[in-house]
Amino acid sequence: MNLHTSTMHPPNSPARAGRPSGPASRWWGLPLLKEMKTDYLGFCTRLRRDHGDISHMKLLSENVWDLMSPDLVREALVTHADHLLRWERGIEVFSEVFGQSVLVTEGATWQRQRRMLMTAFTPQRVNGYAQLMTTAAKEAFDAVSPKGQERALVNMDTLWSGAAMDVILRTLFSQTAEPESLAAAKATQVLSTTGYREMFHLFTLPDWLPLPGKAAKRQALHTLRSLIRGHIDARRSSHVEGGDHADLLGRLLALRDEETGEILSPQEVFDQCMVSFQAGHETSATALLWWSRLMAEHPEAAKRAREEVASVVGAGTPGPEHLPQLPWLTATLKEAMRLYPPVAAIMARRTTAPIELGGWHTPKGAMLRIAPYVLHRDERNFANAEAFLPERFLEGASPIPRGAFMPFGAGPRVCLGQHFAMLEMTLLSAMLLQRFELHLPDNAPRAEPEMHVTLRPKQSIQLWLHRVPNARAGQGAAP
Repeated sequence: MNLHTSTMHPPNSPARAGRPSGPASRWWGLPLLKEMKTDYLGFCTRLRRDHGDISHMKLLSENVWDLMSPDLVREALVTHADHLLRWERGIEVFSEVFGQSVLVTEGATWQRQRRMLMTAFTPQRVNGYAQLMTTAAKEAFDAVSPKGQERALVNMDTLWSGAAMDVILRTLFSQTAEPESLAAAKATQVLSTTGYREMFHLFTLPDWLPLPGKAAKRQALHTLRSLIRGHIDARRSSHVEGGDHADLLGRLLALRDEETGEILSPQEVFDQCMVSFQAGHETSATALLWWSRLMAEHPEAAKRAREEVASVVGAGTPGPEHLPQLPWLTATLKEAMRLYPPVAAIMARRTTAPIELGGWHTPKGAMLRIAPYVLHRDERNFANAEAFLPERFLEGASPIPRGAFMPFGAGPRVCLGQHFAMLEMTLLSAMLLQRFELHLPDNAPRAEPEMHVTLRPKQSIQLWLHRVPNARAGQGAAP
C-alpha cells in the first residue's frame, strides 16, 4: 500500500500553478536561515510536519522547494536527473577541498570522470581490498587494551577514525597509518565543521583573513594536501606507476577512458585521491561510531550479531565471502545509518528547466532540497521510526518504499564508494564483535546528533569494551 498519496498526481493532468505552502519568509527569509543554521534537522522535521511532503519558501533571492517523500525524491533525482545540477554554493564549498573531482564536476567532465572511476569501484575490485581492511582492523583492536587487561574505556571516535584512516591509507597508497594520520583525522573534522558553516554564507571570505576558524581551516587544508601530494609524488618518483600497484592510486594512474583513450590528468588524480581519502574514512568512521553506540544501548541485538559472526566466521577472519551469511549484522549497520545517516541533509539541486514535482509546476532555477534524516524517520516509511529495529531490513520484512532509505544518495550521483563502505563497515564491525562486548558507562549522556557535513554526535562517545572469552584465539587467527 502506498502511504504517500499526497504526492501522487493523476497522469496526463495539468501541473498545478503557483506554489505549495511553506513558512512565512519575512525579512527576506533571514529568520529562517538563522533557524536552519541553529538546528537544521529540527527545522526540516518541523517543515515536514507543518507543510507536508512538498513546501516552498523564499530565502533571499532563492526559491527553495523541500521534498519530503520517497516519491518526490525519486521523481526529482531519477526521473528529472537530466534537468538538475548540484547546488552552486555547495559546489563552491566542496571544491576548496576536492578541487574538480567527481564529487564536484558537472556535465561532460563529470560523465567522463564517473565512467572512468566506476571501473575502480566495482564490487569485484572492492573485494580485493578486504585483507587490507582486516589487517588495519586487527592492529587497531589489538591496541585497545594492554595485554592481560580484560576491559578498557575507549573513545570510540578515536578508535574508528584511526582504523578507517589506516584502511584508506592502505587502500589508496599501500601504506600503513603514519604519524600525521592523527592530524589528518582532526583536519577532516575541522573541514567538515567549517564546510557546513560556510554553506549558510553567500560567499566564502578569503582564508588569509584573520577571522575565527580561518587559521584552523588553513592548517587543515595544508595537512591533507601535503599528505596526499607526498604519496603521489613518491609514487611518481619511484617510476612504478599504473598496473604495478594494486592500490587505488595505481588504478587511478592506470585508468583509460574506453571511449577516448584519455587518462586522468595529474590534477584529477590528486583531486580524486582527496575525495577518496576524505569520504573514504570519515563517512565510514561516523557510521561505525553511531553503530557502536546503538549496539551498546541494545545488548540483545549485539549478542545476536556476535553469535551470527561466531557461527559464520568462527575464530577466523571475515571476508567478502561471508557477507551474504551475515544478514543480522548487515541489518544492524543499515538501521544505524537509517537513524543517523552520515550525510543527513544539505542535499540540494538546481533545476535547469521547468519540471513537474508532485503535480506542481516547478520553474527553471528552483532550488530543491532533500533531507535523508527526515525520510528515514517518517512513520509512513518506517513503523516505530524512532526505535532501533534492525529486523526491518531482514528478508521477509515489510517492504521499504523506494527512495525512503538513501544513506548513499540516489539517482546518477549515487555514491561510487557504497560497496567499499559496506564491505569495510561489515568486516570491521564483525571483527570488533569477535573480540569485545560493548557497554555504556554509568550515567553516559544521551547521544545527540549535530550537523556538520556529516552527522556527528555532540558529545564524545565512550564505551567500555570487555574482551569476550577466547577472543585472543580469534585475534591470533587474523592476518
